[in-house]
Amino acid sequence: MSSVYRGLTLLLVLAGVPTLAVAQPALPAPVVEFTGGYAGFADDATVSHGMLGSAFRVYVTPRLSVGPEVQYMIGPDTDRDLIVTGNATFDLLPPSRRTTPFVVAGAGLFRHSQQFAGRTFSSTEGAFTGGGGVRTRISDRVSAAAEVRAGWELHYRVSGTVAVALGR
Repeated sequence: MSSVYRGLTLLLVLAGVPTLAVAQPALPAPVVEFTGGYAGFADDATVSHGMLGSAFRVYVTPRLSVGPEVQYMIGPDTDRDLIVTGNATFDLLPPSRRTTPFVVAGAGLFRHSQQFAGRTFSSTEGAFTGGGGVRTRISDRVSAAAEVRAGWELHYRVSGTVAVALGR
């Protein structure tokens, strides 16, 4: 009799496996982002920079995405900065929501260059950024976001982003 119960239990478990597989939420499509904004670097006074950048994110769960980001910052005179990071972004609400707040953290490299007396001097060091913002879907494939971050080399930045989902 116990082998009959074991057989029925096994049958019920196996019947439920396809249902469990179907219940897994699909991952959002990979995203390419284009960013523009302002960065202020700490010094005796804030050193203002315009910034342009791009990022690529791949979702590893329905709310967590990872990927590289490149930000190019143009400061006064010949002051130029390049930040290349690997980021992790976490959406605080499920992907079914049209608007979601998010948090982001990244680590990578910071490269600064500037000319003095006709010569260009450059330095490279480790970098990190962290912050958050709000993203809103405009269509099935396009979204817009506003975000604020702080990072090292000590700076803060405020930016707007347009993102395009690839495929799917």
